[in-house]
Amino acid sequence: MKNRICTPCLALLLVALPLIGLAPARQATSDQPVAEKTKAPAFTLKNYDGTEVSLADYSGKYVVLEWINPGCPYVKDQHKDGNMQKLADQFKEKNVVWLAINSTHFQDAEKNKATAEKYDLTYPVLGDWEGDTGKAYGAKTTPHMYVINPEGDIIYNGAIDDNPKLGKDADVNYVEQALNESLDDKDVSMPKTKPYGCGVKYKKKK
Repeated sequence: MKNRICTPCLALLLVALPLIGLAPARQATSDQPVAEKTKAPAFTLKNYDGTEVSLADYSGKYVVLEWINPGCPYVKDQHKDGNMQKLADQFKEKNVVWLAINSTHFQDAEKNKATAEKYDLTYPVLGDWEGDTGKAYGAKTTPHMYVINPEGDIIYNGAIDDNPKLGKDADVNYVEQALNESLDDKDVSMPKTKPYGCGVKYKKKK
């Protein structure tokens, strides 16, 4: 005689599984970010004054990378009131290095210099005209932000804050949050977000 599946019994078992601790594991949701650490690609680029700047120069320090395009309204919105500069100055006192990188292929060092002077930037604005560094990092927008820890790991990758609307104040600055958490020896609660802004104007390869 063949064994038959007891349908009512099976239904009862499925209801009881969570109660006895045998329920299938739940998948992580979007509000449960998984910590993601990737080694930061090395680079050497020139500041607008011709000085070469390498990521290796800042080994053992926190480094923030800010992808910038002076013509982008989202970049202008972050800089017009000095928001980005204030954040850089805030963490400079904590030995955090801030570097802006311009991968806009049709701009040049003079444009970077004019931008630094216009917004009173005290940190380098590096030229990545071939786009190799931007592509190595996967930079998609301006601004696109990265936070690198003293071990050379990318501990944050994404938007500057949680409000992509121009002229609107944000509730959370993700870069500030990541730096504060890491400096306090805590795991970064939001290691990756979706960047917003203008698309990076990379040089098209022939």
